[in-house]
Amino acid sequence: MRVNHQIRISPVRLIGADGQQIGVVPVEEAIQAAQERGLDLVEVAPLARPPVVKIMDYGKYRFEQAKAARAARKKQHVIHVKEVKYRPGISDHDFEFKTRHARHFLEEGNKVKLTMMFRGRQVTHPELGQEVLDRVLEALKDVAKIESDSRLEGRNMTMVLAPK
Repeated sequence: MRVNHQIRISPVRLIGADGQQIGVVPVEEAIQAAQERGLDLVEVAPLARPPVVKIMDYGKYRFEQAKAARAARKKQHVIHVKEVKYRPGISDHDFEFKTRHARHFLEEGNKVKLTMMFRGRQVTHPELGQEVLDRVLEALKDVAKIESDSRLEGRNMTMVLAPK
């Protein structure tokens, strides 16, 4: 935004500090009017013909814009992808414990990446890992939906769940 003496195009459409339209005036006269009030002349619509300028406190205006941007950033929720790792021969207690963590992540609004890790010759029986992932999906079906189905990548099988 151009301010005060950075505005070169004359004439300009002037809007007062109270929001009332004053009219089309030469740029020097508009700057003079702003200085008499102890405020700045700010170009608000540079592409209009003639350009629209407003008398305002530019420092206060920039502060309000920054404050609004901070408030908007504060309100937004960033979705993270949390990972929970399983093994094909997982015990019942470990299964419940990890699934409870996955449920907690989903309830917070985050995505969950389920990773089935195979060791040694376990990779020759991917159906065992698929059964465990299906059990997890069954346990979490009330709070989760499948975002990407399970697929085998090297020694890991992955599935991504998103909150409902």
